[in-house]
Amino acid sequence: MPKASDLKRGMIIDINGVPHIVKQLESKSPSSRGAATLYKVRFNNLQSHQKLDCSFKGDDLLKDADCTRMQVQYSYLDDGTYYFMNMEDFAQYGINAEQLEGQLQYLIEQQEDIIALVMDGNLLGIELPQSVNLEVVDTPPAVTGSSATNRSKTAKLTTGLEIQVPEYLSNGEVIKVNTVTGKFMSRA
Repeated sequence: MPKASDLKRGMIIDINGVPHIVKQLESKSPSSRGAATLYKVRFNNLQSHQKLDCSFKGDDLLKDADCTRMQVQYSYLDDGTYYFMNMEDFAQYGINAEQLEGQLQYLIEQQEDIIALVMDGNLLGIELPQSVNLEVVDTPPAVTGSSATNRSKTAKLTTGLEIQVPEYLSNGEVIKVNTVTGKFMSRA
């Protein structure tokens, strides 16, 4: 049973017998002594797709949803449904684009390090790895000059995601992007 302070985006929690996925997480530390840190969490109901906002104290216990976690590979997109293949038995699971909101810009075909959350044979959601490697497809050329500052520029990646990258990067380079923050980490 995870504590509220252990929650991460993409975790599946059982609320009143219904699985909910953590979509947003915000912590608020009060300024007075002895007060507990509050965690504001936005959940999505995985059955009705409704949003649910809750607040918890850091040591509140939550119940894990009874779902199976398995390694999958992102296979393909067909008519708004994303298909993933189980790496052990090659079973196919489909999920709507709305359920993958905020994760689509990190998915590339044949990506393997994805964890699928399956309950009763249905794919409820996915957990992305901490970072993914994406190729820079469009970025302005580096401006040469004697600058001692650490400047950045906007780069468009293969998935359509636009992020700030260091000025020295050029088109065609593969970079590592953090899937939690959406920020540049390093060259791949």
